[in-house]
Amino acid sequence: MVLALSVALSVPLAGTARAQRLPVERAVGGCSVFPADNWWNADVSGLPVHARSRQWLSHMSTDRDLHPDFGPSYGDGPDYGIPVTVVKPSHQRVRVRFDYADESDRVRYPLGRDTRVEGGRGSEGDKHTVVVDRGSCRLYETWNTRSRGTRWMAGSGAVWSLRSNALRPEGWTSADAAGLPILPGLLRWAEVKAGRVDHAIRFTTDVTSRHHLWPARHDAGSRSSRAYPPMGARFRLKPGFSTSGLSPYTVAVVEAMKTYGLVLADNGSPWYFQGEQNRHWPERLIEELKGIPASAFVAVDTASLQVSRNSAQVRSY
Repeated sequence: MVLALSVALSVPLAGTARAQRLPVERAVGGCSVFPADNWWNADVSGLPVHARSRQWLSHMSTDRDLHPDFGPSYGDGPDYGIPVTVVKPSHQRVRVRFDYADESDRVRYPLGRDTRVEGGRGSEGDKHTVVVDRGSCRLYETWNTRSRGTRWMAGSGAVWSLRSNALRPEGWTSADAAGLPILPGLLRWAEVKAGRVDHAIRFTTDVTSRHHLWPARHDAGSRSSRAYPPMGARFRLKPGFSTSGLSPYTVAVVEAMKTYGLVLADNGSPWYFQGEQNRHWPERLIEELKGIPASAFVAVDTASLQVSRNSAQVRSY
């Protein structure tokens, strides 16, 4: 039996006409990455520090610096990062067999020879795919993606309308442990080059709780205590962190971390934050980002932004 598509697609699209053309650095395939009032795009610089900030950070290896999980590999396999594939509306759709089928959107996915897989198809890593249909502005994401001939398999898969703030059903995973989309949390070279990053950034840590915060829908932690960070927790770089001597590209990322913050979206290496796979990432940017200390962050309480528990829409404040 095929499940009905999740709530993330239950809101009708506003026709099939293209939305107003966006600057290239703010769009993917001509599509906005969720509405402007989406939680990922919310300015959290004025929100209060979360009451559990110190507790969470005490379990998050704050004695280290951040690590950009993207950039050049210097010939050792494909460049690091999560690749983004943009397809035409006419792209072939295929069935995908999911390991976690009960929490996956079991529809046909636009996967094929042109689909870029994180780390390459022979990778032993997460093997994420992030695919945008530029006609419908629909986002397809999979985790642990494998193919054998024309057959496709994945650990889990999720589909969103990039024009909607609807969330997945409560308790459902996605291609991320938090049940959130990956694309809105990726740093993209076009936006960094343009000097305008206006969204939060996805990151990981190794030990998390078995809880999640809105708008996250799922968790995969090993600790029952709420003293450990939950999926969906948002962390903000302290405003006093100096950008003196940093390149303009690095300043753009630092300012985004101060304004929009980091989102805990999956289990992994502590303080690894993600960007798209792109051969243009400058070496200086990557090296400077490695100098941002984890100790310069605090957890932010975003509960006041919630309009509805089933929507990622935020209220202004």
